[in-house]
Parts: sequence; structure tokens; C-alpha cells
Amino acid sequence: MNAVLIAVIVMLVLSLLRINVVFSLTIGAIVGGLTAGLSITETIDSFAGGLGDGAAIALSYGMLGGFAIAISKTGIPELLVMTILKLVKRNGDTQKIGLAKALVFFVLLLMAIFSQNLIPIHIAFIPLLIPPILKILNLMNVDRRLIACILAFGLITPYMSLPFGFGLIYQEIVATQITAAGEAISTSDVYGPMLIPAIGMVVGLIAAFIVFRKPRYYRDIETIDAIEVEVTIEKKNVVFTIIALIAAVIVQIPTGSMILGALAGVIILYITGALKWRQADELLTDGMRMMAFIGMVMIAASGFAAVVTDSGDVEKLVTTSTSIMGDNKGLAVLIMLLIGLIVDMGIGSSFATIPIIAVIFVPIAQEFGLSPAAIITLIGTAGALGDAGSPASDSTLGPTAGLNVDGQHNHIRDTCIPTFFIFNIPLIVFGWVAIMFFS
Repeated sequence: MNAVLIAVIVMLVLSLLRINVVFSLTIGAIVGGLTAGLSITETIDSFAGGLGDGAAIALSYGMLGGFAIAISKTGIPELLVMTILKLVKRNGDTQKIGLAKALVFFVLLLMAIFSQNLIPIHIAFIPLLIPPILKILNLMNVDRRLIACILAFGLITPYMSLPFGFGLIYQEIVATQITAAGEAISTSDVYGPMLIPAIGMVVGLIAAFIVFRKPRYYRDIETIDAIEVEVTIEKKNVVFTIIALIAAVIVQIPTGSMILGALAGVIILYITGALKWRQADELLTDGMRMMAFIGMVMIAASGFAAVVTDSGDVEKLVTTSTSIMGDNKGLAVLIMLLIGLIVDMGIGSSFATIPIIAVIFVPIAQEFGLSPAAIITLIGTAGALGDAGSPASDSTLGPTAGLNVDGQHNHIRDTCIPTFFIFNIPLIVFGWVAIMFFS
């Protein structure tokens, strides 16, 4: 059996059995490497060689986690919480609770979208906003699986479809890899075709509001026990925090470094006194600790991706699939989308999936006579598939990091499985329709 399929299946099964995701990725990579015919030494060397690719991302998330916790102690999240509490101060007021829910959903969706494009801080906003409002979500009996879907939508859809921030990076990768594979296109060509698959994500979000509309009950548990610092809302601190956020964005955009952006923000909080010196070390350490698990998963996922690539079985998977395709263009497109889903589910990164699949899919697409717009949609959609639902994706790890601070939100059952079905099914449908339309 194909080594890529074996590796992904082993990783997913172990994750579903509640084996730690880092261990699941490691075991899956070893099994996949051995299945591909690599020796245990070659497999370990390949895995270890790929770990460095995730180190920068892990450090970025650690720095952003520290920055996020520091910001959370300047009073900005409390302003949001206090505003929402005013709307729900009477438990029996159904209209106020409904308005508060709408406000929470809107703010979280807006922040998730902005985090990819307007203020490209990615998942760093999650530990900043989610923990302070968990008690409010509990008061309103909101199903946290819905919040996970809202966050996943905002983290994925903008980079798929909008040519700004991370979206521009994603579309540049799509354009570069398609061109390198033999179909010359420019980055500006990617924007239009990807709007149709994005509609599938919108459909999925609407479905999430329907599926998870019923109340779900959680216990009120104190969170972030290690950080017992009283928060006082001071106008000057709020202003300095906004300046720090702007500085982080200004530094991050030209340098392309989340590490430097977070560092700039923390320095400003230090200098202005918005972050107290006596509290700083504890707060930053706890913020990094909160994001450390995500960093470890991203490092392990990089090792997994290296083994998958070195196995050579991605190409074999496509070759085997082509024998099933025959001359059926529609079936060929569907199979390629599903292969993209499998690869992305394993490595947990749409950005890293594109180079793996483009070099193989583009020649096949050309052979079937797909137009440039159809090829763009194929590669862009196949790359994005699996980002929602992958245990190793930051689009699922981020929501879990925020929603599970009180231990009541399981990463696999409450984030990965719901987001997988809610978003990947409509994304496949709309992606397939768009590819066939453009072809």
C-alpha cells in the first residue's frame, strides 16, 4: 500500500485514540518511511532533517504567545468582556443574550479574518481573546465547536481568497509552483479563480451555525492559574497597547518575520510601562508555555513532511490514481483534490502542501486540457483542503489552545472532527465545480 496513505492513516488513527499529536506524527512518519522502503536510519535522518524547517515557526508562535499574554494584561480584553457582560447581566433576557452571542461571533470572526490579512498576526490573537470570554460563552451555553469553526473559517478562507497578508504569500506560492511545473501564470491570476472555492467555506460556516446551534453546558473553571495578576484598565495602557500592536504589524510586514514583529511589540510595552517589569518575565514565560505545544506539533509536522517527500510515494499515489481516472476529467479532478486533502491532513500546512502536489498535478491537468484558471483552482483548492481538520494544522491547534485552557475542549473531537466535515466537504464540492467550470 502507498506509504503516504499509510503514514497519514496511522497518524490520524493514533490521534483519534488520544495519543499525543506529536507522538502520532512521529510514529506515522516512521511507519510511512519504512513502508516506502527506507531503512530505519534513513527514515530517522529524513525526519530529523526536516525538524529544522519548523523551528522558526515554533519560535514565532512562542514569541507571539508571550506578546498575546502581555497584551491581555493591559486591559483591552477586559473592555470587550465588560461590554458583553453588560448585554447579558440578566440571564433571563433572551434578547440580550442573543445580541451578546451575535457580538461575540462577529468579533471573533472579524479578528480571525483580520489576523490573516489586515493585521497579519495569525493565531496570536486567540490566546489574547478566547480565555477571557470563556465564562461568557459558558453563561450563554455556546457550543465551543461552533467557535472552533468560526475561528477556522477566519484563519483559512482569507489566505485562500484575498491577495493581502498571508493571502498574498499563499497566492505567490501557488503561482510560483504552477509556473515551475510548466504552466506560466502570475500571482495576480490566482485571486479570481479562488473566490468560488471560498464560497464553499462560507456555506460550511453557515452549516456550522445550524449544526452547533443547540446549547452545550460547561463548568466554570479558573483559567491560566499561573498568572494571578490583577488587571487594571488604564487609558494610557490601552493606547500604548494599540501602538505596540501597530508597531508589531509595521515591523512584521516588510521583514516577513513574526518573531521580530512580536519582539517589537513587547519592547514597546516594556518601554512605555504598559507591561510591568516585575511581572514581565512570568507573563511572557506563561504565554510561551501556552503556545509551546503548537510549536512542538509544527516541528514534528515538518519532520513528517520531509519523510513524506523523501519517500517518493506522493508521485506513486498520483500515478496509481491516474490508472483509475482513465479519460474521465471529472473523476481525475476529484481524485487530485482528495490526494491534496490526504497530504495536507498529514503535514498540516497548506503552504507546504503546494510545492509537493504542484509538480505532479500540473502536468496531469495539462494532459486533461485544463485551462490556466482551472489549474490555479485545482492547486489552490487541493492545497487548502485538509487545513481544517488536520491535527497538525495551526488552524485547528490555535482554536484548541484558546478553547481548552480550562480542559473542557478536546482537540480531536471538538476541533478537528467538526471542522473537517464542516469545511472540507463544501470545499471539495465548490472546488470541483469551479475547476470543471473553468476547464
